[in-house]
Amino acid sequence: MSFLEIDNVNVGFGPPTSRTEVLENINLSVEENEFVAIIGFSGSGKSTLMNLLAGLQPPDVGEVRLNGEVKTIPGPDRGIMFQNYSLLPWLSVFENIELAVKSVFPKMSKSEREEHIMNYINMVKLTPARDRKPHELSGGMRQRASLARTLSLKPEVLLLDEPLSALDALTRSDLQDEILKIWGGDKRTVVMITNDVDEAVLMADRIVPLTMGPGATLAKEFTVNMERPRDRHTLNDHPEFMRLKSEITTFMLDINKESKAKNPADVVPMPDVQPKDFTPPSATLKFSHLGNKSITPVNETSQ
Repeated sequence: MSFLEIDNVNVGFGPPTSRTEVLENINLSVEENEFVAIIGFSGSGKSTLMNLLAGLQPPDVGEVRLNGEVKTIPGPDRGIMFQNYSLLPWLSVFENIELAVKSVFPKMSKSEREEHIMNYINMVKLTPARDRKPHELSGGMRQRASLARTLSLKPEVLLLDEPLSALDALTRSDLQDEILKIWGGDKRTVVMITNDVDEAVLMADRIVPLTMGPGATLAKEFTVNMERPRDRHTLNDHPEFMRLKSEITTFMLDINKESKAKNPADVVPMPDVQPKDFTPPSATLKFSHLGNKSITPVNETSQ
């Protein structure tokens, strides 16, 4: 039995007469302390899959199990980090984390709670910003605060729903390294949703593609047989990185082509619009000044 399991799950939306099956026949097994990346195109159902794992979306068919126990509602044993930070704007970094910690650990004393919160604020390098409100933080700092809040709940499973996709490349790289460092020092089971192949290969032990929706399902998995820690500065020279990147990218593009071939009605034809002809006339025009009165074009061929 695996630590985290999705067993024959279907999820759909809408009334029976016009129901849309978003996910079909989803099966996934994740081992304890394993880092799994789910990769897929926009609109394929990745966030629905993450909501399913978090207990925010119940399955229509099948089960989600954690350590053998069926999970149907949210709980602190599964901490989720969203794409949009989800910080309360009127609370500071410390207060945002404190609100969550009080809810999960109500019996913790004030001194214990402060020490606990500061441990995670220090972990994500936000100590100087502990009393700042979200609007006083950069995007990367807000996401660090969100990560600290999620980790402070000490979840058994860390769910990352494209948390870095809205960040610039440098901040994204920095946070990738921070997440890997934290995961390496304080092992947790991690399931990450991403649409970035490089990010998936850099961070994960295993990569599982999600096919195109509607009716998306999990396709064949790719095992990342690369030693840790992984140095991003030398990855492009690593033969296994280049092989995996090429193989996964090709696989995802093939999925996209197959989906379009099966559903040609979903492909919107482009209008037959020809570009405007900006070719100049064959006769070259010159302009001669007639005093200060006007500018008159003179056709060169008539001279």
